[in-house]
This record gives sequence, structure tokens and C-alpha cells, in this order.
Amino acid sequence: MTRIGLRESARRIAPLAWPVFVGQVAVLAFSTVDTLMAARASALDLAALAVGGAVYISVFVGLMGMILAIGPIAGQLYGAGKLREAGHETQQAAWLALALAVPGCAVLLLPEPFLALARSEPAVAAKVRDYLLGLAFALPPALVFTAYRGFNVAVSRPKAVMALQLGALALKVPVNAVLVFGAVVPTPFGGWTLPAFGAAGCGIATAVVMWLQLGAAVWWLRRDPFYRRFGLGRSLVRPSAASQAALLRLGVPMGLAILVEVTGFTFMAFFVSRIGATAVAGHQIAVNMVSMMFMLPLAIANAASTLVAQRVGAGDAADARRIGWAGLEIGVVIASVLGSAVYLLREQMIGLYTANPVIVAAALPLLAWVALFHIADAAQTIAAFVLRAYRIAVVPVIVYVVAVWGVGLAGGYVAAFDLLGISPSWMRGARGFWSMATLGLAVAALGMSGFLAGKLRRDWRSDLGVPHPALQPTR
Repeated sequence: MTRIGLRESARRIAPLAWPVFVGQVAVLAFSTVDTLMAARASALDLAALAVGGAVYISVFVGLMGMILAIGPIAGQLYGAGKLREAGHETQQAAWLALALAVPGCAVLLLPEPFLALARSEPAVAAKVRDYLLGLAFALPPALVFTAYRGFNVAVSRPKAVMALQLGALALKVPVNAVLVFGAVVPTPFGGWTLPAFGAAGCGIATAVVMWLQLGAAVWWLRRDPFYRRFGLGRSLVRPSAASQAALLRLGVPMGLAILVEVTGFTFMAFFVSRIGATAVAGHQIAVNMVSMMFMLPLAIANAASTLVAQRVGAGDAADARRIGWAGLEIGVVIASVLGSAVYLLREQMIGLYTANPVIVAAALPLLAWVALFHIADAAQTIAAFVLRAYRIAVVPVIVYVVAVWGVGLAGGYVAAFDLLGISPSWMRGARGFWSMATLGLAVAALGMSGFLAGKLRRDWRSDLGVPHPALQPTR
């Protein structure tokens, strides 16, 4: 792509990417707030947060991925000018979210298989259960809000979502502080002492904020005239078997791909917890930092995917190809700069989380992989999102299973615990998981971007348009 073409693509991606980035940072800041406060409560609370957070993320993102099928579906319908159909599919996504919340909550309320996998000590396991109890009440509104978020991004209106996410974060901080550390609430009859819940307070605070955020989203839908064109507002359609089937055809492979990707990372917390509370506390800090960095390529991926889906719906195959590949190039360049900067400043950044020298010593070596990890993560994420805009969802699942589960997680387990007796000292323990996870993401990036390049090249050579979404198969 020429420099002029890349610059033009960047101008189109940026207005969509920055609100998504700010909103996603606000969402991730929930975890950052939890991590900072739990670290100051106790090492046990921080360890419980790491294990419990891994359980919740594993459940939430898999279900979220299925609901986010609304993104390419609504985006293509919007590009084709079929606004009422886009609104109808969004309401169907909300019904799907409610249905998926039932098994999701059951898993959070019965986390014993995860605790057995993590082999958590009894004190940590008890705190994990209390933390997940609060998150079980947070899951339903979080999933329904995902449908609202996916639709707004698909129709190039991410600022509405960003505003609600920032408001939720502003509320999360004080509620979290009160529930984690406790407080004395003045009453006419004297002071009422609210106990310190520790890590469990983080879960309760998230539940309170998620319900309020969903309520604000529903209020906004009913008051903003923008949504009337889509048939959204006061009317609520019944679940449609045909629409649910269409969502699941695309959503199931999307959810599986995201589940494999994320569990390959979150399951590291279960295995690292076997090493001890200090190791998992250091791992939690590294995870939170890398997750914060990930928000930028994720925003670019969302923006590029939205534009590609819209151009596909409009029948402009050439522009869809152009914007999809430009998003990948832009994301990799930015990730290279950000990853290098964080690597150079890693000591100062860890100091923002904790002054405990033991935890610092556990976290610092893990960030030595951050630059390569982040670049590979950015490339594979953007390529996967662009493929989903074309409704290609099965290929990413295969790539992720091989690269993330096979190379990253299984390879990390072998290296970290030296199962073959050949792991060098620097690969044992948590560093083994991180080094192999980096290699796994590199494999995923090569596989995903290579498949995308091949598809775009074939489309260019054939010079064929893209059929209407209803006629386009899921691969």
C-alpha cells in the first residue's frame, strides 16, 4: 500500500478507533482498580483476584464473542442501507445475551473445577468463591450491554458506548474503595461500620456498576432519536428462531476463537498459582499491564473491522480490501513503538502497582517479553477481526487451537515445570509460560495475517464483489 493510501486509511480508522480505545481502557481500568486495591488489601486478596479474574474472563469472553456476531452482521446491513434489519438483529443479540447468561452464572457460582485446576490453597479458594459470587450478578447486564456495544460500533457510533463506559468507571472507583477497605457510614443514630470485603468487594462493586450502566444504556436508547431509524427504542421484538440461528452460526466460531485465545492466557494464572501466591501476584500485575497495552490494537481492530463490514455490505470490495490491510499495518507499527517504550520503562510501571520488593521481583522478569508479545498480539488480533468482517470465523479457531493452546499453553506448561528435564533456568516457573505464550502468539500472527493476505490477493485477482450478507457463507 502506498504512503498516501495508508494515510487516508488512517484518517478513516482514527475517528472510530479512539472512542473504542478510550472505552475499552475504561473497561480494563475496572481490573486495574481491582488489582491496585486488592494489592493493598493483602497478598491473598491479590492472588484470589488473579484466579477469580481468570475464571470470570474465561466465561465472559467466550459468551461475549458469540454476542459480538452482531458486529459484522449489523455492519454489513448498515452498509447496505438496511437499517430496520440491523436494529432487529441487535434486539435478537440482546435475547441471546440473556440466554447465555444462565449457564455463565452457573459456572461462576460453581467454580470448583477451576479451583482444582489452580490447586489454590484453602484461604485463597475461599476468597475466590466470594469474589465470583459478586461477578455472577454482574454477568447478565455485562452480556446485554455487549449487544448494545457491538451494534453502536457497527454503525460508527462508538462515542455513545464510550460515554457510558467512562461513567461506569467513575462510579466503580469509590464503590470499590468502600467495599474493599470498609467504611464508617454516618447515620442519625451514629456511625454504621461497613466491613472490609477485600477481593469480594471488587466483585460486588462490579455488579452494582454493571446494572447501572445497562440501565443508562436502555434510557439512552429510548431518548436518543438516532436509534428510531433502526426500530430501536420502546418496542421490543420477540426472539426469532431464524435470527438466533444466524447469530449462532457466526457467533459460535467467533466465541470459540476468542475463548481459545483468552483461555490460553487466563489458564496461565491457574497453573502459575501452583507455584505460590507471590508468583501469581507478580503474574497478575504483568497481565494487567499487557492487557492495558492491548486496548490500542483492539481499538484499531474494531475500527478496521467495522469499516470493512460496512464496505462489504455496500458492495465495495476494493475499498474493503484496502482498509483491512491498512488496519493491520498501522496496528503493527503502533504496537512496535508502544511495546518498546513499556519494555524500557517496566521498572517504573511496576512501581505504580506495588512497592513490595518480593512481588516486584516476581513481576519484573515477565515483562522482558512484552515487546515481542505485544507486537504479535496486535497482528493476530487485527487480522482475526478483519476476517470476521468477511464472516470468516472458523479459520481463526483452528489457528488459535494450534498456536495458543498447543504452542503457548501446553508448551508453557512443559517449559515452566521442566517436564522434559531440558528447560533452562530462565524458562522455569512463570517465565516459561510467558516465553511460550509469546511464541504461540507469533505463530497465530503469522497464520492469521498469512490467511488474510491470501484472501485479499484472491479477491483482488478475481475482482469480484462480495454478495449480500444473507448469501455469504461462514467459513
